[in-house]
Amino acid sequence: MRIIYTMSYYKKCIYSILVVKVVFVITAVLHFILEFQGKRFDALDDIIVYFKDRVDFIFTFMMSVLIVYLFYPYHKIPVELDKETKTLLWLFGIVLIFTADWKLFIGESKIVELSQYVIANVKSKNYMK
Repeated sequence: MRIIYTMSYYKKCIYSILVVKVVFVITAVLHFILEFQGKRFDALDDIIVYFKDRVDFIFTFMMSVLIVYLFYPYHKIPVELDKETKTLLWLFGIVLIFTADWKLFIGESKIVELSQYVIANVKSKNYMK
């Protein structure tokens, strides 16, 4: 008797995203190790950073497609979020927070410029003793 196990496309997508995330973590750790050893501008590090950036983009793209699928408003039967999907969505949020280009937001913010101006003037007048 032959037992054929078929996995749904949804599960295949989830596990593919997990594999991509593991590859990203491996490349990020390798980059960190080379940077710690002072070999940041080595040819090997350039290759690792190249692949890390590409894998990060693939992860973001795959998670975006997953979110579009999960929250498609015209599903006849709502999609249940299992543990792996919840974990992936949580990781996606964490990755977006850490990989966001915060310089764009903080560097152009008028509130940050104003607070820097006020702090600089307060320090120069020696109000804080």
